[in-house]
Amino acid sequence: MPEKIEQKLEQLPDNPGVYLFFNIKKELIYVGKASSLKNRVRSYFAGKKSPRPIEEMIHEVVDLKTENTDSALEAAILEGFYIKKYRPRYNVQWRDDKSWNYIGITKDGFPKVATIRQHELTSDKKKEFKYLFGPYPGLNTKEAMKILRKLFFISTCEPNAKRPCFYYQLGECLGVCAGEISARDYIVKVISPLRLFLGGNKKLLVKNIEKEMAKASKQENFEEAGRLRNQLQHLKKIQDIALLNESFMRDKIGGQSGQIKRIEGYDISNLGSSDKVGSMVVFDEVGPVKSQYRKFKIKTVIGQSDVDCLAEVLERRLQHHEWMMPNIFLIDGGLPQINRVKKVLDNFGVHTTIVGIAKGSERKRNDFLVLRADDIMKEWIKNNKLLLIKVRDEAHRFAITFNRAQRKIKF
Repeated sequence: MPEKIEQKLEQLPDNPGVYLFFNIKKELIYVGKASSLKNRVRSYFAGKKSPRPIEEMIHEVVDLKTENTDSALEAAILEGFYIKKYRPRYNVQWRDDKSWNYIGITKDGFPKVATIRQHELTSDKKKEFKYLFGPYPGLNTKEAMKILRKLFFISTCEPNAKRPCFYYQLGECLGVCAGEISARDYIVKVISPLRLFLGGNKKLLVKNIEKEMAKASKQENFEEAGRLRNQLQHLKKIQDIALLNESFMRDKIGGQSGQIKRIEGYDISNLGSSDKVGSMVVFDEVGPVKSQYRKFKIKTVIGQSDVDCLAEVLERRLQHHEWMMPNIFLIDGGLPQINRVKKVLDNFGVHTTIVGIAKGSERKRNDFLVLRADDIMKEWIKNNKLLLIKVRDEAHRFAITFNRAQRKIKF
C-alpha cells in the first residue's frame, strides 16, 4: 500500500461523503459514496478477500481524496455528479444502469417532482418532464424525496382537493390542496428554488431567499418570513452538492476547474442580402436551455456580410447585463468570424473563451479554432467536441427556422 494512502486512511473522518480513487496517471478511476468515510474506505484496504474486479481496481489505486457531506443523500447526489462528469472507468464497468435514478419536474400547472430509474426513462416518459436532474447512482429515492419535500415544501397533493392534505396540517404544504396558492406562486416559491438547488446554484438560491425574507418582513408577512428563515437555516447547513469544491479541483488537476455552466452558440442566416437574422442558443451542463434562446433581426447591416451581422448580434447581446455571461461563445464560422467576435468582446471588456467551428466540404469536416482558452479549457474543449458540434448545429437550425418564418410572414 502506498505510504500516501496509509497516511490518509488514518485521517479519514467518520462522516458521510464521497471518496475518489486515482491511478498513477492521476486519472479518476472510481467514485463511491459512504455514510461513514472512515469505515467504508478503510474496508477496501483491510486485506480481506474481495471479488476480483475490486482487487483489480485497488491494485491500481495510488491516491485517494474524500469530500464530506452533511448527509447520505448529499453523498449520493455528489457521487452522481462526479460519475456523470468524469465517467470513471470502474463506475462505468460495474454499474447497472437500472440502479441509476433521476429527479424530474413535470410540465403540469402545479409541477410534480418525481424520481425515475434509468431503464424507465423512455422517449415518451421524458416528454412528461420539463426538467431532469441526474443520474444519481444507487440513490435512496424515498429518503431523497422526504428531505426535498421538507426543505422546499414540495406538494404531493392535488389542487383544490375536497379536504386539505396531511402535510398541510403539519405546516409542510403551502396549500395547493386548499386552494391557498396559485400555480404561478407555487412555481416561484417551490419549483424555482428546487431547480436552483438541484442545479448547483446554492449561492444564488440563498441570496434569493434572503431577499424574499427581507421583503416579507417589511410587508409584515411574518408567517412567510418565518418559513423562509427556517428554509435558509437548513440550506446553510447543506454543502453545495452539485458544484465541485474549487480548492479540491485545483489540487487534483493543478489549475482552475474546467467546469462549464453555460455555452452560447451563434449563427447567421440570410437569403442573399435580404432577410438577415441571427440566432443565439444556450446550453448548460445538462443540455439545451430553450427558454433562453434568442432571435435577432439584423437592423444595421447593408448588403451581405455574415461577419458584420454577427458583430451586430454580439453587440446587442452584450447590452443585456442581466443575462448570465457564458463560459464559451461558440461561433458557426472560421477565423474571420472569431476575430470579429474577439474585437466586439474586447470593446465590452469581456475576455471569455471563443470557439469557432468552420464547416468543411458538405459539413463533414469540423475545424475547431479556439481563442483565449487556458490549458484546462483547451482540454475540456478537446474532450467535448461532439457537444460543441451539437451546439453549433442547434444554432444553425434555430437561425434557419427563424429565417424561413420571416419569409413566410413577408410573402
